[in-house]
Amino acid sequence: MRFADIGLSDELLRALSEAGYDAPTPIQAAAIPQVQMMRDIIAIAQTGTGKTASFVLPMIDVLANGRARARMPRSLILEPTRELAAQVAENFEKYGKYHKLSMALLIGGVQMGDQVKALEKGVDVLIATPGRLMDLFERGKILLTGCEMLVIDEADRMLDMGFIPDIEHICTKLPTTRQTLLFSATMPPPIKKLADKFLSNPKYIEVARPATANVNIEQFLVNVTQMKKREVLRDLLRTETVSNAIIFCNRKTTVRELNTSLQRHGFRSGEIHGDIDQASRQKQLEAFKNGDIDLLVASDVAARGLDVKGVSHVFNFDAPWHPDDYVHRIGRTGRAGAKGKAFTFVTKADQEAIESIEKLIGNKIERLGEIEVQVDGEERVPAKRGRRTSSVKAKEARPEPPEAVAETSQPKPVREKTVAKPAREKPEPKPESAKPAQSGGAATGDDGWNGPMPGFLSVGFGT
Repeated sequence: MRFADIGLSDELLRALSEAGYDAPTPIQAAAIPQVQMMRDIIAIAQTGTGKTASFVLPMIDVLANGRARARMPRSLILEPTRELAAQVAENFEKYGKYHKLSMALLIGGVQMGDQVKALEKGVDVLIATPGRLMDLFERGKILLTGCEMLVIDEADRMLDMGFIPDIEHICTKLPTTRQTLLFSATMPPPIKKLADKFLSNPKYIEVARPATANVNIEQFLVNVTQMKKREVLRDLLRTETVSNAIIFCNRKTTVRELNTSLQRHGFRSGEIHGDIDQASRQKQLEAFKNGDIDLLVASDVAARGLDVKGVSHVFNFDAPWHPDDYVHRIGRTGRAGAKGKAFTFVTKADQEAIESIEKLIGNKIERLGEIEVQVDGEERVPAKRGRRTSSVKAKEARPEPPEAVAETSQPKPVREKTVAKPAREKPEPKPESAKPAQSGGAATGDDGWNGPMPGFLSVGFGT
């Protein structure tokens, strides 16, 4: 099947051809005709399958005829994060360049005055995060009574971020005769309840079982101690064929510290998390997309739904707290039919989380060899599948704190039956000679960005 076979306009087909697209993905082939028929839909598909174009393309054609009025957008797209909202705006610019449609982007972290001016001119497409939309609505700067179409994108992430009450409130302000499109990678019960309440006889589209991982992604678990995560990560970055990679951490402080550590060891890395202002976040994303940096250290919220072509690897520096997040994280690689690899670091404290992930995806993830820290100063690191385990001298890495050396140099209780020593010809070494050497650790710093807040834009499509 080709895009020309599903009834898109000639202007849209021309834009798609210039962008290098000819055939739709399964979710696009199933969803676009239903949107054109003005039906409500619930679309479930794993990340990286082209969900954004599934609603952007038909929306452009549906909205081609009509006139926007001041402060009354004709359509509304809700996104959980600023980056996703900006990404959808880029799609509208790319595919709608031969249509005379106006667009506004309402996100936090930028000046509200420019956004209000854009709304007063009238917009056909309004792309917003729930928080900023609610703020402007309560100030009386926007009316939703003229909205013909509502898109709720990444609905499961909306749930995780606590936006569902805001979305329910927004839905009550919209016309009851609107068309509603709900897109998600998973379908937890609260999302189904939301759909039952605000969608009218929706068409259910599912091109992959909820929470299934992309078959194009090779997945590995790496057993590692907390103290050795950075060393193992650096070794994998050097031994794997990494063109570019996203490294996920659970905490913003870990993101900052890990990025500083990677830069200190000569890697071209950047960071993105919720504490960075919008201008700096966009700067880091552009640097990653353009190849100015090879590694992007990120938190879940900031990197949710990012579509960067050619990401070869994903590293879960911290195992995700929620099983659904695992599917979304590794979905940053293996996109659009490409191959990818995902490595997840696992400590003893992560075993329960890994069991939940494997239960969710319905598969056992291949485990690489355990990390063995030896008292002779040599660290064993996990090897790639089918190769021998490589080794890195501990003296080449950063010294460990005394507590870690003392802990790793102690024999495991399960292997020492008694305190009695077996008979040997050589005399037993003195206690002083068994004391571990003392070494100092090093702290990492914060290398954040501080940039000016950009103004907001209103984009008009057309040649």
